[in-house]
Amino acid sequence: MGSLGRMTGAALRAMGAGLLAAALGLSAAAAQDLSGLARLDPERSGITRSGWSGVGIELQLSQPVPWRVRVMDAPPRLVMDFREVDFGQVAALPRTTDRVSEVRAGSFRPGWSRLVMALDGPMLVESAGMRTGEGARVEVRLRDAGAAEFAARAATPEPPGWALPRPADLPRRAQGAGPLTVVLDPGHGGIDPGAERGGFSEAHLMLTLARELKEALLRDGTFRVAVTREEDVFVPLEARITLAREAGGQVFVSLHADAIAEGEAVGATLYTLAEEASDAAAAALAERHDRDDLLAGVDLTGHDDLVAGVLMDLARTETGPRNERLALALEAAIKEQGIAMHRHPRQAAGFSVLKSPDMPSILVETGFMSSDADLARLRDPVWRARMVAALVGGLKAWAREDAALKGMLRR
Repeated sequence: MGSLGRMTGAALRAMGAGLLAAALGLSAAAAQDLSGLARLDPERSGITRSGWSGVGIELQLSQPVPWRVRVMDAPPRLVMDFREVDFGQVAALPRTTDRVSEVRAGSFRPGWSRLVMALDGPMLVESAGMRTGEGARVEVRLRDAGAAEFAARAATPEPPGWALPRPADLPRRAQGAGPLTVVLDPGHGGIDPGAERGGFSEAHLMLTLARELKEALLRDGTFRVAVTREEDVFVPLEARITLAREAGGQVFVSLHADAIAEGEAVGATLYTLAEEASDAAAAALAERHDRDDLLAGVDLTGHDDLVAGVLMDLARTETGPRNERLALALEAAIKEQGIAMHRHPRQAAGFSVLKSPDMPSILVETGFMSSDADLARLRDPVWRARMVAALVGGLKAWAREDAALKGMLRR
């Protein structure tokens, strides 16, 4: 392990300014040798001021692992990816500088952990390295940078496919007639737990619901099912759409259970895509979803306003009416099961995860964790079984209506 650790440290020190290449150039054999889970020791780590205005980051790990570091923009942040590091004690990481305003960590993709630090302005990696011996010590120094220099460095592209889970794990669409392919999207995950309350996270509750819904859909025999994440890992919003299309998805159902202070937040709510939100609470939810994605280290600014506008127009003209019928069918099925709904059960907002122009998509807020009653229901397997039955019934009713309307159009 010692010689491998020295090789890893040398490779990473060669990164210099700290972007991508050397760490990801490790051989498959080396990655396998370092596959044991490393752990952060917060008592021997810290984030401090470096020089007059820079930032020093020191992370003590139990063993060396492949890693990489980069900066990202809008908002400025430092992103560090590690091969399997347990960051469970990241909240105890000492921080003696206000230049790092927030630290978040968790699973990023299978086998990789991500640490993200929100910066108070543009900064670049001045040096980055790993010293091995007793475990491994990661040392990163940041310096102030001009806006143009920072933007250029932050625009460095990810290696192809880096941010995507393996699409081969998802079923492909069958040619010709056959079961409807439903893509289930349990919200959040990994580094982004979503809403949290009373020891429960939105990411965990929605993954449980998605597993139960997947089983019910498959048992019904009318559907094929793909899931954007099968475990507690982070999947970027835009990657969820890509995975759904790779799976040949014909309808996309994103599952959430947020906590929100704005407006009335009790009961199940169905959201479809719109350029302008139906109310302030819907706008706040959509903004929070995108903000969580940014803090998790994914930059959604690649879609400029013109492209986003085209996506919106396509979604309205091609799938807008089908989305509306989907929302109506699910609303009727949920109410038929006697499940409490928001007093405005169908709403609209600019959720990034709903922006696929060629696939009917809906975001189901199954309840709000900020509500005591909703949280109790979300934890109740009997209530979840009723919600699952409602979603299966609503999808079946919508599929029948959609097929009939398509048949009429073909005539």
